[in-house]
Amino acid sequence: MLISRRELLKTTILGTASLALTPSFKHLLGAPAHAETADPGGIPHRFVFIRKSNGNLTTQFGLSSFSAEELKKHKEKQAFDLDLAKHELPDWLKGLDGHKENMTILHGISMSVSGGGHYSYSGCMGAYKAGRDILSNIKWATIDFELARLFPSPFGHVEMSLAVPHGRDHRTGIVSGYSAPAAKQRNYCYADPMTAYQELFKSVTNTNEAASDKALLDYLHEQEKRRLKGLDGDERLKISDQVESLQSIRDRNTKVESLGEKITQHLPEIDPIHAGGGEDATLPQKQAAFTDIIVGALASGLTNVVTYTIDDLGTDITSLPENKQKTSIHQIGHGGQIAGAANMRNSIKTHHMKQVSTLVTRLKAIPEGNGTLFDNTTIIYMPETGAGHHGPDTEAPMVLMTGKNSKIDVAGRYIRLPFHGTEGHKTLSNWYTTLLNAYGNPIEHYGDLDLKMQRNRLPQTGAIDQFRV
Repeated sequence: MLISRRELLKTTILGTASLALTPSFKHLLGAPAHAETADPGGIPHRFVFIRKSNGNLTTQFGLSSFSAEELKKHKEKQAFDLDLAKHELPDWLKGLDGHKENMTILHGISMSVSGGGHYSYSGCMGAYKAGRDILSNIKWATIDFELARLFPSPFGHVEMSLAVPHGRDHRTGIVSGYSAPAAKQRNYCYADPMTAYQELFKSVTNTNEAASDKALLDYLHEQEKRRLKGLDGDERLKISDQVESLQSIRDRNTKVESLGEKITQHLPEIDPIHAGGGEDATLPQKQAAFTDIIVGALASGLTNVVTYTIDDLGTDITSLPENKQKTSIHQIGHGGQIAGAANMRNSIKTHHMKQVSTLVTRLKAIPEGNGTLFDNTTIIYMPETGAGHHGPDTEAPMVLMTGKNSKIDVAGRYIRLPFHGTEGHKTLSNWYTTLLNAYGNPIEHYGDLDLKMQRNRLPQTGAIDQFRV
């Protein structure tokens, strides 16, 4: 669904549409998240989740410099841990060679709790099976929203997406996303770079529209306050919630205004090709523009948590220069249908890693405290559905980039954990529990339990102890 921000604001508050101002809309419009834990040091930690489709083939995450023993363990999916500094990266990862001390190649985390197949929808971010993108399948807030509550910011959580639903050529504007602020609530996201740019940075790029928004919010706030008079019961509660939502958005805007100088300093430049939804922009151009916006949003303090769906099975990859056959991500996933499917997989990941390299390089160039902004950043590049086009979901190779102030101890290492269903195996739920515990949420266990681990009567709750600082 595509909807204009101002239309959404007016219709949801005035009750002229079936949409309600749920927390998902609050986060879209920028209402601040409620802090469960404030950062005592004054410097927040940032998280960038990069979701990619079609799985990550485990064979493409091996290292050519493995010893015979390490290669044997890799093929047999046995646990081991080694120093990346002593090894050569795969070709598709070499763009990050200069940041190897910050890199982790993480093997062995399973995604069976969220499921494989073509799509995981909200599942891979919430560690539950979401099936089709139906609200009733969303069990709880996804990990990105939970982390955003630990490190509050004016925009809370920000979601961007280059996903293209089946039957569509492309999407623009504000559309339904995959993350979730709470059970049975879907987030909304920015589907093209220009929309994200205009919405996130309008306080300095379009002061007339920002002033118009303020006037609209003030008007709606007063209207709803008047409606409270003489109401009681459920009707009063409903209108009271709307008044509170409006006030929270007004408070957000005040905080954004206070960041004006910082926003101007880190304002990204957007190529005019992205105007009007950017239909003529190539996929690499769209990816680069979103990367610029992510850097600007993090550096200016507008958000501390970004989730970015860098592609899905419907994303058009015909503009990639390596795609001589003009094939699709879906065809590549089936492998045998085209020649050179494995090479195209690597080409797609190479383009993804260019964006990760840009993120790391530029964040390292921005001073913060006694170091850089990247020192307080974690980037997680992860497959949506496991280790292949239709899974298996027993593995989900990831690439992590962590700054020196990270509260998880994984940097500079190639880590393979015990395989699914065996003693010591760790699931996506364990991984997310680790992140939450490390950054201030002492939750005992986040996410669903794994059925095979249960059948084998193996422990599976809690954080991953070996990753604790």
